Amino acid sequence: MAIKQLNPYLNFNGNAEEAIRFYEKTLGLRVGEITRFGDVPGMPAAPEHKSRVLHAELRLGPGVLMASDTPPDHPVPPATNVHVCLDFDDMPEMEAQFAALAAGGKVTMPLSDTFWGARFGMLTDAYGVSWMFNCKK
Repeated sequence: MAIKQLNPYLNFNGNAEEAIRFYEKTLGLRVGEITRFGDVPGMPAAPEHKSRVLHAELRLGPGVLMASDTPPDHPVPPATNVHVCLDFDDMPEMEAQFAALAAGGKVTMPLSDTFWGARFGMLTDAYGVSWMFNCKK
């Protein structure tokens, strides 16, 4: 069976909705359906956790990111071994989105020219998600 598509899945500790709205604003992604813990019949969720995101589909160009909150008793530490790589065809757009996503986060490699003929940079956003930005010149 061939792999049809690769969908990175981002997990958050109760602030998925906030992160989704941030990515919607900074990256222009389109939010599909959002299912919340309280939407699932028979799923035990304390009243204060019913609005947590169980699953969200986020369209970004031709790709799809998925996101959810973890159950409160299963927190997930921000990972450093995975980066979501965004490949651009518009340099000013990439630079603007890099700056927007870096707000409140940490730039680990500023945007700079590379030996492979692109402008490239890396950052970890305010939600602990690591990103790579690439745009061929």
